[in-house]
Amino acid sequence: MNILFYCPFKFNLRSKNIKSLGGIESLNIELTKYLSNTKHKIYLATKCNKQIKKGNLINIPVNKLNNKRLDYKFDKIISSNDPTIFNYSKHSKKFLWLHNKLPIEKAFRKKKFFPIIKNKVSAIFVSDYLMKKTTNIYNFKQKIVIPNFLDPVFSNFKPQLNRKPYFIWSVQRDKGLGEVIDIWINNINPKYKKFKLFIFGVNKSLINDYNLKKLSKFNIFYKGRVKKKNLINYYKKSMAMICLGYDETFCLNAIESYACGMPIITFGHTAVAEISNKKNSFKLLNYNDIPKRIIQIASMDLKSRKNTINNCVKFSRKYYLNSIFGKWLKLINKQSND
Repeated sequence: MNILFYCPFKFNLRSKNIKSLGGIESLNIELTKYLSNTKHKIYLATKCNKQIKKGNLINIPVNKLNNKRLDYKFDKIISSNDPTIFNYSKHSKKFLWLHNKLPIEKAFRKKKFFPIIKNKVSAIFVSDYLMKKTTNIYNFKQKIVIPNFLDPVFSNFKPQLNRKPYFIWSVQRDKGLGEVIDIWINNINPKYKKFKLFIFGVNKSLINDYNLKKLSKFNIFYKGRVKKKNLINYYKKSMAMICLGYDETFCLNAIESYACGMPIITFGHTAVAEISNKKNSFKLLNYNDIPKRIIQIASMDLKSRKNTINNCVKFSRKYYLNSIFGKWLKLINKQSND
C-alpha cells in the first residue's frame, strides 16, 4: 500500500539533528523511517523545499499535495493534528493523529471542524487521557490509542549510577515554572549550594521576568532547546526531572527521563497519571512538597538509587519504538474495507 503521513511543519528527513525540531516532527521522522522497512511505500509530506527519497520513504513538499485529488495515490492518510488534507481525498482511509487537545472552538477557528465531520475520519490518540478529553461531537469512525515512543537515541545505553545533585525542567509549558524557580531561590539554594537546576525547552520569552545572570547566582541555568544527544549528557548525570503534569497529553519528556534513569517529581495530573507510579516518580500534594522531594532524592543511599534507576529504565522500555511499532503495523496492514 501507499501510505501518506501528513505533517505540515517546516522540516525534512535531514532535520533530525536540528535542536529546534519538535516532538511531533521527530515522531513522524522516526516512524516513517521504521515503516519504510516494510512492504509498504511511505510518503512524508512536510514544509520542505524539495523531495528527498530514502529507499521506500519519500519526503515530499506539502505544496505538491494542496488542491489535488489524492484518492488514487494513497491508500491511507495519517495526518498529525491537521484534518484539512482529508478534503482532497474521497476514497483514502483517513486517520487524524491527535497529539494535542482539539476543543470545538479551536477546531472552528482553525477550520478543522468540518473536515473531520464530513470525511469519516478515524482518530489516533497518544493517550487514554487525550481520548477521554476529546469531544464525541467529532463522531470519529474509530478511536485508537497508540502511545508515543522514544527517540532511538534514548535506547540501549546504560545509565550511570553516580549522579550529581542536578535537577531538570524540560517541559515546554511554563505553568508552574515560576513557582519552582521561586522555591529554588528561597528554599533550596540557601541551604544546598551544590544543587543545580537546568531549564530546557522553554522559550526564553517565557522567563523574561527573570534575569538569567541573576538566576545563575542561585545555580539555575537556562539552556533552551538543545540536541537530543546533548540533552542526554545532562540527563544521565542528574537525579530527577521536575515534571508537574499540567495539561500534558502524553509527556514524552518524562519517558525520556526514565530512559536515562531519572525519576520525575510530579503532581501526577492529566496524562502523566498514566505513565507515573511509585517506582518511577515522587508525588507532590502541593508546591511545598517540592523541596522535600528534592532533598529526599538527593539523600538516597546507593542501593535505593540503583533500584530507582533500574525501575525507571525498565518502565521506559515499554515505549521503545520496537515495542510500539506492532500497533502501528497492525493499523497500517489492516485492509481498507475492514
